[in-house]
Amino acid sequence: MQIVLVTGCAGLVGSESVRFFHEQGMRVIGIDNDMRSYFFGDDGSTVWNLSKLKEECSNFIHYSDDIRDASAMMRIFAEYGKDIALVIHNASQPSHDWAAREPLTDFGVNATGTLNMLEATRLHCPQAVFIFTSTNKVYGDNPNRLPFVEMETRWELGQSHPFFAKGIDENMSIDQCKHSVFGASKVAADIMTQEYGRYFGMKTGVFRGGCVTGPAHSGTELQGYLAYLMKCAVLRREYRIFGYKGKQVRDNIHSRDLVNCFYHFYQNPRCGEVYNIGGGRFSNCSILEAISLCEKITGNKVRTSYVAENRIGDHVWWVSDVSKFSGHYHGWQLTRNVEEILKEIFTSNKARWIAE
Repeated sequence: MQIVLVTGCAGLVGSESVRFFHEQGMRVIGIDNDMRSYFFGDDGSTVWNLSKLKEECSNFIHYSDDIRDASAMMRIFAEYGKDIALVIHNASQPSHDWAAREPLTDFGVNATGTLNMLEATRLHCPQAVFIFTSTNKVYGDNPNRLPFVEMETRWELGQSHPFFAKGIDENMSIDQCKHSVFGASKVAADIMTQEYGRYFGMKTGVFRGGCVTGPAHSGTELQGYLAYLMKCAVLRREYRIFGYKGKQVRDNIHSRDLVNCFYHFYQNPRCGEVYNIGGGRFSNCSILEAISLCEKITGNKVRTSYVAENRIGDHVWWVSDVSKFSGHYHGWQLTRNVEEILKEIFTSNKARWIAE
């Protein structure tokens, strides 16, 4: 039986990967030490999701080791060796704000942890496909230099701009800009994953995600805004808006659609390839628009407060151009838009949130 090894296996994309590839008949090895609880407290903990995975997936084995521990990673990879056909590396420290508090921890998890995974793959299963969940934050604040137009509920590009129709493509520079500490550590991991593909000939794919979301997200104020916003709406908590008048735009991709990208890449891999991936023009919204949708779905008025200063490294507008990936893999397509995703987050989590 072929093996897929998934880091961050109890998180949003990790748990989706476990379920998806378990359904394909693969044995799944998961690595997750619930560092989200260290980063974000109880709201960020993924223990609840790990328990569900253990109940639902019979061919799932969990290790609670830390990806920063190179010897532990080598031990796990040595145990399964060339039976590992696919590595999906999701584990990360995902917050701008948190990274600035502990830069060494952030870099250790995001950069050194990724290098540990790449090297273990190279030494023990070099023919495996290696997928890295990167981020659009590798472009730093370069997207903020685009000529935005202020609309009633969002910032937008003029219709004559090359990025208006499809979004931002992979040709945008990652240089000469401010990334945030988090963005910089993800750049290091992103480039190293490309390098292992191009230098060592490994089958590596880098997916620079917009906002990835879904019902398995343990959303917090610092990361996972759609799930956190819906939780605030359900529990009538205050939601803080940071900068840009709440008109900042994000594209949102359901975690299942992203993992389906991974599956397509796994079926026909490339070496050192890079893709912008997100909801694109099919699924995007501003913070103000997301608040309105949450109010519509829950029937509750969302209490908000406004902080004029935006978060460092935050984008005014991001819509991913996914045409490169869809051009390479014609069988893939987006299936859920923002409103559909929010409804699923609501129905899947309402009872659990209220009971907490």
